[in-house]
Amino acid sequence: MAVITISRQFGSGGKTIGEAVANRLGYTFLDDQIIQMVALKARVSENWVKTIEKEAGGKLLQFINGLARKSFSDRIMDDERGDINEEIYVDLLRQIIVQIAGEGNTVILGRGSQYILQEFEGAFHVLLVADMEHRVKFMQDRYGLSAAKALQTIKSEDRRRMNLYRKFGKQDYDQAHLYHLVLNMSKLRIEQACKLICDFVD
Repeated sequence: MAVITISRQFGSGGKTIGEAVANRLGYTFLDDQIIQMVALKARVSENWVKTIEKEAGGKLLQFINGLARKSFSDRIMDDERGDINEEIYVDLLRQIIVQIAGEGNTVILGRGSQYILQEFEGAFHVLLVADMEHRVKFMQDRYGLSAAKALQTIKSEDRRRMNLYRKFGKQDYDQAHLYHLVLNMSKLRIEQACKLICDFVD
């Protein structure tokens, strides 16, 4: 039983490739479902979890952190509605991703899984990169966005990704040494990338 983590620069085809790999191998593909799991475990709305993911400091996150004054252990024992802050988010994310990995046969998109499962036996870590021109074109072709909207979306997601990794105290998320396989999607087709990942895992 293997677990595949896919990290990507937004617009390089991570979700498309992740779903294709999962279908080909008969694995489960997890992306936003992890947000749902964290929200359920913390007993908060998915929107709160999304805010935690996107923000790094700032007044909004300070406000949310101020609402979550109870310790993590107290919160687990409390039957009332929960709260969430960065520390609780990272703790829950680690628990959930390790549990998912233990079940195996899963493709996980992002969410720091390459760090959380760095020493996990049976985990394969993939990084997808691409130049900005390719990323913009991919977003245009795949989602019907204008060039300006595609670029805006990519920059926004790049900031979200950077903020997420700050919560792990990491800045080296695009460094090749963290991964088994690094694919430049500016030079590969989706089908080629999918085959390379599946062949590598097999």
